[in-house]
Amino acid sequence: MKKILFVNACVRPDSRTHVLARKALEKLEGQIEEVNLCQEHLLPLNWEMLEERDALISARDFSSPLFQYAKQFAAADDIVIAAPFWELAFPAVLRIYLEHITIVGLTFQYSPEGIPVGLCNAKRIIYVTTAGGAIGGCNLGYDHIKALAGRFYGIQEVVCFKAEMLDIRGADVNGILEESLKEIENWDPSDI
Repeated sequence: MKKILFVNACVRPDSRTHVLARKALEKLEGQIEEVNLCQEHLLPLNWEMLEERDALISARDFSSPLFQYAKQFAAADDIVIAAPFWELAFPAVLRIYLEHITIVGLTFQYSPEGIPVGLCNAKRIIYVTTAGGAIGGCNLGYDHIKALAGRFYGIQEVVCFKAEMLDIRGADVNGILEESLKEIENWDPSDI
């Protein structure tokens, strides 16, 4: 059975991003494992954590809990990331998570020429976001995930579903969300 990893960076309990992500998850077949980043106790990497992590990586000892997220990410067959559009990107908790999963020897390795080579099993990431205003061509959260996926993790396909302009006075919020839900419903996940 396929492993589907749901990386949930939705901070609000009534998150519109979460609604769209659930629709995307319905389209995928497999066992869903959720990592709710707001309930995890992830800390930004500091000097002590980096020292410990680097020593373990050098020893090729990935048994520490420090590597649990990277191992889970690398083993997933499909990955859904739900993150609201904040300050042109996403909540800081997702950035911290990315620090914890970008691990030499687990999610990527370096070629003899120093070029990252992906080690992840997934063929795609589905990135879901919503915004109160316009995202337009400045979706830096999606761009960041797409760059990491292709350059480090070896995941070449990154699909983005978004709903924007949700907090503009007079906006038809339900209509905007319905359009995005319809786009997800019409998406064929087998087209990879």
